[in-house]
Amino acid sequence: MTTRPLTTIGFDADDTLWQNEQYYRLTEAHFTGLLADFAEGPKISERLLEAEKRNLRHYGFGIKGFTLSMIETAIEITEGKIPASVIAKILDTGRDLLSHPVETMPHVRDTLEALAGKYLLVMITKGDLFDQERKLAQSGLGDFFDAVEIVSDKTAVTYRRIFAKVGDGPERAMMVGNSLKSDIVPAIAAGSYGVFVPHELTWVLEHVDEPTEAPRFRKIGHLGELRDLIDRLAS
Repeated sequence: MTTRPLTTIGFDADDTLWQNEQYYRLTEAHFTGLLADFAEGPKISERLLEAEKRNLRHYGFGIKGFTLSMIETAIEITEGKIPASVIAKILDTGRDLLSHPVETMPHVRDTLEALAGKYLLVMITKGDLFDQERKLAQSGLGDFFDAVEIVSDKTAVTYRRIFAKVGDGPERAMMVGNSLKSDIVPAIAAGSYGVFVPHELTWVLEHVDEPTEAPRFRKIGHLGELRDLIDRLAS
C-alpha cells in the first residue's frame, strides 16, 4: 500500500483567503489625517509601527491591538494633548475595521472546492477571535474546512501541534500563505511544505527573506496554481 506524501493542507486567512491589509492601510491613512496638525504623516506612521511592535506581546495580533496602538501613538505624538473627540474618532475607525466587508482573493473558492474531500483542509490564522470567526462566516468558505485554528502566534511548535491533531503530522502536511515569517518559515521548520503566495500589501512585520534553499519551499503566483503544484508533488 502506497503512503500518500500529502494528506493535510493548511491555509492562512488574512491576505491569503481574503483581503485584509488594504483595510489597515486605509485606516492608517485616516489616522494620520486626524493627527495632521501635530506631525507629518510618515512620522506618525513610524511611531505607530513602533507602538505595534511594543504591544504585540501584550495585545497580540489583530484589530484591538492596532486600535490601542493608534490611541497610544496619538497620546505620544501630542504629548498628552489629544482631544477626547479625536480619541473617539480613533475608536470609531477601529470599530469600522471590525465591520468591513469580506472580499475573497481570486481563485480561492475554486481551489478549495477542488481540494475538499481529497485532503484534510485546515484554516490556521492569527488575529482577534471574534473578528476571524466573523470573516470566516461572511466569506462562505467555512464548509470547506475540516478544522479551524485561530492562534496567538505561528511557530514550528504551532504547526507540529495542529498537523498532528488534524492530520498525519507535519511531514505529510502543507501550509499555504502570504507571510514568509508566519506561514512559510515556521511550517518548513516543523517539517511541512511551505507554499508562499505573495500579496502586494503584506504587513512589514511579516517580511523575512525567502527560504529558497529549503527543499520544501515552494512559491506560486496565486492560489489558482496550487492544484498543479500539489499534483506535481504527488506524481
